[in-house]
Amino acid sequence: MSWIKKEWTAQEADRWTKEDYLTFIISPLVYVLVALGVAFSLLLLWYGWVILGVSIVLLVIMIKIIDPKLKAISEDYEIKQKKYLEDLEKIARWEE
Repeated sequence: MSWIKKEWTAQEADRWTKEDYLTFIISPLVYVLVALGVAFSLLLLWYGWVILGVSIVLLVIMIKIIDPKLKAISEDYEIKQKKYLEDLEKIARWEE
């Protein structure tokens, strides 16, 4: 999957890209396939297990696509949150 970008800055990750659109398509497909797979598997139909397997594979692919973007945004948020808490602490102690 070399056409999927794995390194993101927070500013790049905040914009919609082809990875987001791909995940946008895969996500509901996974939910529907999981529901069908579980229903058919509970009825002990062989194709229920196949559908469930396909949905798990799609779920793993979706996570591998979107996780780097989420990590980049999360790291940026943690940095901003730490600075905000430090500023809040200074205000609470009446420091400049």
